[in-house]
Amino acid sequence: MRVLLRKNPVDLLFLTITAIASATVLVLIAGILYVLFLKSSLAIEKFGILNFIFSTDWDPVRQIFGAATTLFGTAVTTILALFFAIPVAIGTAIFITEIAPNFMKGPIGIAIELLAAIPSIIYGMWGLFTLAPIMAEYIEPALQNTLGKVPLLGALFAGTPMGIDLFTASIILSIMIIPFTASIARDSFNLTPAIVKESAYAIGATKWEVVKNVILPYSKSGVFGGIILSLGRALGETMAVAFVLGNNHQISSSLFHAASTITVTLANEFTEADTDIYLSSLFYLALILFVMSFIALAVAKIFLLRAQKRYSA
Repeated sequence: MRVLLRKNPVDLLFLTITAIASATVLVLIAGILYVLFLKSSLAIEKFGILNFIFSTDWDPVRQIFGAATTLFGTAVTTILALFFAIPVAIGTAIFITEIAPNFMKGPIGIAIELLAAIPSIIYGMWGLFTLAPIMAEYIEPALQNTLGKVPLLGALFAGTPMGIDLFTASIILSIMIIPFTASIARDSFNLTPAIVKESAYAIGATKWEVVKNVILPYSKSGVFGGIILSLGRALGETMAVAFVLGNNHQISSSLFHAASTITVTLANEFTEADTDIYLSSLFYLALILFVMSFIALAVAKIFLLRAQKRYSA
């Protein structure tokens, strides 16, 4: 390799350029992390780590800040979005790869890609002016009259249906992350060796049995990696959630109450941060979100690498 580089300066130039490009990515990530840590150092020093994470106080007047309410809103909307999106996404991927005729696969695939290409603010506007009124007038009252009457479970559907709440925000998020999970699941399903599926059909397996016992077990690592990538997408979504979630720094047992997430708090309150500790606390939230997203994407990469290794084998 060294002899080749000495004889061919073009290869040396190409190696240098690509190495610089790769190092730039690492420098940018390290720079972002450094700036977030530097700007949040005042809040870290005053509130600590555990006290800030578990405190429910968010009072700019008294200059007391905690992340528990925003972490709660972020966790609830993300988990519910995954709960709604995963069955639809995997079902779509199965239909495209195993059931749909060839003339339908192209249009459905394009539709999935189109969902991923729509700007988040469009989702937010559609959620505010179209979905929220439907949720408040039809869906949420129906849930209250059915599931709301079930003991214990009814607490999740208490309150006045307004359409601007955790439930509506979760629906919007689920629609936004369906394309990511569906695309990766479809690619994972397509990598299942045809001979394996044909062998299952040859011994009398039905299409459902082939999907359940052959395709899903073979591609589970890739599908799970796609789910984790969707998790990272849901954690960082801002505008669509800000339109339909409200900005209420409280922890409530009901899904029909307004709440707040880390991203919504950052978007709504940065212009109002008129003191150093207020601004530092917002940067502290951004640092927590950065770490959460980094961990989610790292886990997704591990599963995708495992899937790739298995497919290549």
